[in-house]
Amino acid sequence: MKKYKTQSLAKYLNDLAARVPAPGGGSAAALNAAMAASLISMVINFTLGKPKYAAFVEELKGILIKSEKLRVDFLDLVDLDVVAYQSKDIRKALDVPFMLSRLIYQAAKLCPPLVKKGNVNLASDVAVAAVLLESAFVCACFNVRINLKNLEDKKLAQKIMKELNQMNKVIAGIRKNTEDEVGKIIRG
Repeated sequence: MKKYKTQSLAKYLNDLAARVPAPGGGSAAALNAAMAASLISMVINFTLGKPKYAAFVEELKGILIKSEKLRVDFLDLVDLDVVAYQSKDIRKALDVPFMLSRLIYQAAKLCPPLVKKGNVNLASDVAVAAVLLESAFVCACFNVRINLKNLEDKKLAQKIMKELNQMNKVIAGIRKNTEDEVGKIIRG
């Protein structure tokens, strides 16, 4: 199995475009989330060391630790999704995008503090991260839902759908609020 996390982006995109079953949408969703986590980390890295944001250093360092862990996890999921798809095991095919959706939920909650406490010159990058995370979440949900159709445990399927719906409301709210706040910053 190819480890896309150690391959070039061009190689990954060529394989994504090729007539092969994987990588596919789940893997692409994980890459989308990894890019969002990278943007969160970038905003913090550009903020740390600036006197204007000194009061937020400890909080920002805590967010950076989380965003970096999530970035690594998302990148791992780029490859894990390919393995899960190739396994033809419905539970693995379900578990990977469901795990991705939960991690995206965690990542989305890192965006709101950065609008106020991150370097104002990178506010648009916080908004881009929030939009990428919402997009990755929607993509992961498609992959969960398509696999739920084949899950025999309907009670578990209902529980998973309920959790996805709750996370979706929060993530969509974070994206909208981030977009609104960043819009105010941009407009001055």
